[in-house]
Amino acid sequence: MGPDGMRPRRAGPGGMRPRRAGPDGMRPAEAGPSAAPAACSPARPERRPRVPSQAIGIITDVIERYTRPELGAIWTDQARMETWRQVEVAACEELPALLGDADGPSPADLEAVRGATFTVEAVSERERTTDHDLAAFVDVLAASAGPPGRFIHFGLTSSDVLDTALALQMRAAGEVIVPAAHALTHALANRAREHAHAICAGRTHGVHAEPTTFGIKLAGFAFEAHRNAQRLERAFAQTAFGAISGAVGTYAATSPEFERRVLARLRLQAEPVSTQVVPRDRHAELICAIALAGAGLERLATEIRHLQRTEVRELREPFKQGQKGSSAMPHKRNPIKSEQISGLARVLRGNAQAALEDVALWHERDISHSSVERVILPDSTILIDHMLRSATSLVLGMVLDEPRMRANLELTHGALFSQRALLALVESGMAREHAYRIVQELAQRAFDEGAPLRELISADERARGLDLDAIFDYGHYVRHADEIIARLDEIA
Repeated sequence: MGPDGMRPRRAGPGGMRPRRAGPDGMRPAEAGPSAAPAACSPARPERRPRVPSQAIGIITDVIERYTRPELGAIWTDQARMETWRQVEVAACEELPALLGDADGPSPADLEAVRGATFTVEAVSERERTTDHDLAAFVDVLAASAGPPGRFIHFGLTSSDVLDTALALQMRAAGEVIVPAAHALTHALANRAREHAHAICAGRTHGVHAEPTTFGIKLAGFAFEAHRNAQRLERAFAQTAFGAISGAVGTYAATSPEFERRVLARLRLQAEPVSTQVVPRDRHAELICAIALAGAGLERLATEIRHLQRTEVRELREPFKQGQKGSSAMPHKRNPIKSEQISGLARVLRGNAQAALEDVALWHERDISHSSVERVILPDSTILIDHMLRSATSLVLGMVLDEPRMRANLELTHGALFSQRALLALVESGMAREHAYRIVQELAQRAFDEGAPLRELISADERARGLDLDAIFDYGHYVRHADEIIARLDEIA
């Protein structure tokens, strides 16, 4: 168990079983977050593309269906403890400067510390006694180093290691997620340019309003995706803070200079005032940024879902050879990827609420946040990675039906041109309220009777003399499309 009383979930019947130990009794380390320089860690084994169910002791509730190996590997027990090891070794490397050559570790001692090893099984077994996962880890790592192991964890408290190591894990997650967020922006921008002049109905309240282009629609999503990518980049950057400040953040056993030197080895910034922990508003900001990015993806997914409805049918998700939309109805092509994104966005919003609840810890710290973070940090990073890549695939593969878009424009029998007719009457000298009521009456007749609005206006004495060719011109609505689409050059 960890200090929060939570034991990492073990492999279950779903196949999440750890790999067998090698002939030396050691299991190969999964690829995890990169952090320490070569001097602080031994050569890593070659990274293998493995699914999370084959990883060692994965500690996330997200099912394998949504977990890519790159993200799943960051949150395994093996990877988590490897970041602990990196922090412990980096701290030992700076003990000679803190304690002096006489009292600090010798070069030989440091070499033994760098070579110290652990296995997840050994730590789990030791934890049965300690009921504290970090303390169990320190015991195992120190024992493997022999007498020099006495320098491991010197002057540190658990959160020095846990929070600093967590920053390494979050940085590693960001190195995967942020590029995926930018890739979605580029995909949307490219499709927007491709369909800059694909005229379709713009809808407000779900009702036809005025013509727009599908490219303009996608341009709006591209800019939103760009803003979310920037938010994610900033949010991950502000979590790259560690703390080596001791039991209540006063450096009672070390010094601020020691902290700076240790964190420099790990390429992390020092938390200005850390009490015992890094303040949880940093983690909450990240999870909220992830949730907001998820909301943007849900908005895109909702648009796709609406446009794929049978009654609209202007767009559809890619449908591969051999795919089935329904076990019962062979004709079905459902927007399942978009629906999945919409559903997972709800999970991200729930996690954001939990992250906000974690901010208010007691005094210098408590551990009410720890059990929560064991769930929401892996889950949220894994899910947003899956959702970003799924959305990018959707954008690149979605199929437009431009003839259907044109046909749908005629569903209102020309009522989409009502504002053009209104303004033409006003320009002719008619009072706006009078002009509005005339056009409203004729547009409603077009709806109710199925008569073209152009013909109704042409036959109405009150609207005599209007230039109907100019009013009923789709080109008027898209004449600025190129200028709008060109704005994408700023971001992609």
